[in-house]
Amino acid sequence: MKKILVANRGEIALRIMRTIRRMGIRSVAVYSEVDRQSPHVLFADEAVCLGPAPSSQSYLNGDKIIAICRELGVDGIHPGYGFLSENADFARKVEDAGIAFIGPGPEAMRIMGSKLAAKECVKGYHIPMVPGIDEAIEDVAVAKEIAQKVGYPVLIKASAGGGGKGMRIVEKEADLEEQMQRAISEARSAFGDGSVFIEKYVSSPRHVEIQVLADKFGNTVHLFERECSIQRRHQKVVEESPSSVLTPEIRKKMGEAAVMVAKSCNYTSTGTVEFLMDDKLNFYFLEMNTRLQVEHPVTEMITGIDLVEEQIKIARGEKLGFTQDDLKINGHAIELRVYAEDPLNKFLPSIGTLTKYVKPVGEGIRVDDGYEEGMTIPIYYDPMIAKLAVHGKDRTEAIQKLRQAIQEYKIEGVATTLPFGTFVLEHDAFISGHFDTHFVGKYYTPDLIREKQKANAYLAALAAVKYWEHLSRQLKPVENKTTSWKRRLAH
Repeated sequence: MKKILVANRGEIALRIMRTIRRMGIRSVAVYSEVDRQSPHVLFADEAVCLGPAPSSQSYLNGDKIIAICRELGVDGIHPGYGFLSENADFARKVEDAGIAFIGPGPEAMRIMGSKLAAKECVKGYHIPMVPGIDEAIEDVAVAKEIAQKVGYPVLIKASAGGGGKGMRIVEKEADLEEQMQRAISEARSAFGDGSVFIEKYVSSPRHVEIQVLADKFGNTVHLFERECSIQRRHQKVVEESPSSVLTPEIRKKMGEAAVMVAKSCNYTSTGTVEFLMDDKLNFYFLEMNTRLQVEHPVTEMITGIDLVEEQIKIARGEKLGFTQDDLKINGHAIELRVYAEDPLNKFLPSIGTLTKYVKPVGEGIRVDDGYEEGMTIPIYYDPMIAKLAVHGKDRTEAIQKLRQAIQEYKIEGVATTLPFGTFVLEHDAFISGHFDTHFVGKYYTPDLIREKQKANAYLAALAAVKYWEHLSRQLKPVENKTTSWKRRLAH
């Protein structure tokens, strides 16, 4: 494999290309017209414009991407995450074109791309699953019967869903019909598939996922867990590894379950098996993400494994160079997703120009980004600016290191989630490890950040006054007194 095209943009494209270059492989960037001057474009060995800014005319144009590969003699395509990364039809076309798709096979992607198909695939492997049904329904009467059997509250979920779309919590039967119709409508709009199913809603849930790696020779390992329970709108914002609540015994069981999920569909490459965990530490299979995850840096930091490098090696037919027994957890890592979103205004996107952009640096600090000072955050794509991750010898050190890194990360021109990150890291629930996916709903209000900002501004003003007084004393002019020799000279 001598040349790889990265079918993505921004921070993940740049992160993938750095590994590609380190491996001595040439990289090809693709970009939309609005991304012409993006760092990933300038970093690549070659770059080709896909078209106008909208994703449908650029990063989702799979046929054009494959045509570019043929024209430039590309050996492999890395899709990153988002866009075409979990599109089984695209993966099939790539393989049919004689190009390596750096990810799982199309069939495994198809199975795990549907929550219902995934449940059907793994249910013979004795993997715990949330009580409910494993088939799509649209009949409200049937839905009511199922809800009565599993007990309220229940969760209506889109089979093809993700990111919280097509998901509804129903507390009582009177609300079921309306919420079900909303879920179906939203699922059709977002995914072109209105299939929904019902399962028991787990109260006080934690979102814990297991990273897996599998080669083409039947070797599958897990690289431990990531705790991803700090979320807004069902999307992760803070992730860490290892989890603060898992015992070695539960970690082993979850890891073995994740490996079995991968084996159930003959999975290869990197993948993430997601579990829901209740307050008694019972865990249930949710789904499998058939791609590299946004939060993969924390796994890399505690294991020393470059997941992108492993993906490339697997795609070119190499065996894993390590076994499960070789993998150990080293220290603790935490990641904050730095979004151009306003935490004081319902986390709405904050589009604008980065008038100031200074990244934190230091031992154990990692910033995966795709922007530079003076660039504008486009309205067409996900508003994530960077992933800020730190590594410490333990969780306490990692928390402190991330707090310091957030203070040193200077971004002006747009609102960001940096203040929210500080709020999380300073909250007793997070520090103690006693939190769940309802953290934001339970503890967060914009007023808490506003009060903190006012207090900081007051302290800064006091410090400025104190400093001004100090300088004033140092620079005070010497009193002009007439000396005796001046008087004599005057006479």
